[in-house]
Order: sequence, then structure tokens, then C-alpha cells
Amino acid sequence: MASASLQFFAFILALFGVFGDIAATLLPNWKVNADVGSNIITAITQMQGLWMDCTWYSTGMFSCTLKYSILSLPVYIQAARTTMVLACILSAFGICITTVGMKCTRLGGDTDSKNNASFAGGICFILAGIFGLVPTCWYTREIISNFLDQTIPESSKHEPGGAVYTGFISAGFLLIAGVIFCSSCFKRQQGTWIYPPKQHHFPSTEQESNAGYSLKDYV
Repeated sequence: MASASLQFFAFILALFGVFGDIAATLLPNWKVNADVGSNIITAITQMQGLWMDCTWYSTGMFSCTLKYSILSLPVYIQAARTTMVLACILSAFGICITTVGMKCTRLGGDTDSKNNASFAGGICFILAGIFGLVPTCWYTREIISNFLDQTIPESSKHEPGGAVYTGFISAGFLLIAGVIFCSSCFKRQQGTWIYPPKQHHFPSTEQESNAGYSLKDYV
């Protein structure tokens, strides 16, 4: 029962991780630059994401521009696009597989099949967490290195946006969920190996008859 509740908790974490990965992939605020200027009316917030660049004015106007050209983008943005999409796909596969393999569901057949499905779903979550953690770390490193570069003007410097933090948290949720699913299955298999089922040996009737026959001969 404790293992089933732990798997359910890991499943909830994985759901938050999936939604967080999807949101981080689509949000345009991977890096943010606020240019107040000399007047508060001309304040501008520039946001750059994986798929579009947006500008938010203090008057309430909002405009976005899609990034159509892939080859013109920096390498870390291209890598972030690929890895985040892979993270979303793997985490979605993990949700489907663990739904079958969880102990609190009636899907998946016998216990061994459900155990293997849970382990496979945990591996998907771990891979999705790694794929989601790599681009966020790389993107953050590029932002910090550009921010500390003295040759870059202040107007071109950015800070990490909310999508980066969402990606970090989602990757952590997926990693924790994957470790819980894999460790629960491993503990169960290990307990089966350490404590094998007891085998009861009963004397055969043939031996009893032979023993009785030999006693009659000696009477």
C-alpha cells in the first residue's frame, strides 16, 4: 500500500513536470530585458523565447515576432528547441506507460508486467528530466556570460526569464518521479530475490510403503 501511494505521488509530480515542460517550451520569456528609458511611458520589456520574440510596452500593447529561420539562430537555441521537444514527448510517453504499470490501476496484466511497465515509465521520466535540464542550464550559462561581458552594451543584456525557472522545476519533478518509479520496482524485485518462496517437502508414499514392507520382513 505504501508503494502504491508513493507511485501515485510520483505520478502527480510527473504530471506537473509534463505541463511545466510544455509551458516552458512555448513561453516567450526565456530571457528578459527591461528598458525603462527616461520616461515611464516609454518603458519596454523585451522577451526572447525559443520560437518567438515579444515586446511588452507600458501602455499595454503587446507584439510578437516568430523565428522562422532555423539556421540563423544560435546553436544553444537550436539545441534547446530539440531537447525540450524530446523532453515533452518522453514525459508524455512516461505518463501513458506508468498509467498502465501503477499498482493502483487495473491495467497491464499480471504483477511482473506492471512492474516492468513502471520501470520503463521511470526511465522515460529520467530521460525527459535530463533532456529538460540540459537546455535550461546551457541557456542560463549563455545569458550569464553575455551579462558579464563588458563589450556588450547594457541595452543588449538580458536576465533569465520565467520560462527558464519553469524548465528547471519541471526537470526536477520529472527526475524525482523517475527515480521513485525505478526504485520502487527495484526494491520489490530485490525483496523477491532475497526472500524466495518457501518450498515444502513431503515424504513420498512410495518411501512409506517401502519402509513398511521392510519392517514386515523383520517381524
